[in-house]
Amino acid sequence: MGGVLADPLLRLVRADSLVIRENDNWEMGNDATLINEAAAKVGAFPLAGGARDAAMLINLPPGTYSAQVTGPGTTTGVALVEVYEVP
Repeated sequence: MGGVLADPLLRLVRADSLVIRENDNWEMGNDATLINEAAAKVGAFPLAGGARDAAMLINLPPGTYSAQVTGPGTTTGVALVEVYEVP
């Protein structure tokens, strides 16, 4: 087993294989304040500024979705995906 995936890319995919959204480096394409506020509401750990973690805050209709995590090029490693319902 390898170490932590150093630079994850997170994709949210609908059951019909349509990519709904993707994120690489959590502060890009997101409102960092909203992400950290949501994390605090659900008891998740805050993300550090400049970190290469991937994250997204999204409203979804009921359905079946998958999270796909990849690294750049052929890199491999371990990734943790957490899903929360934010009140």
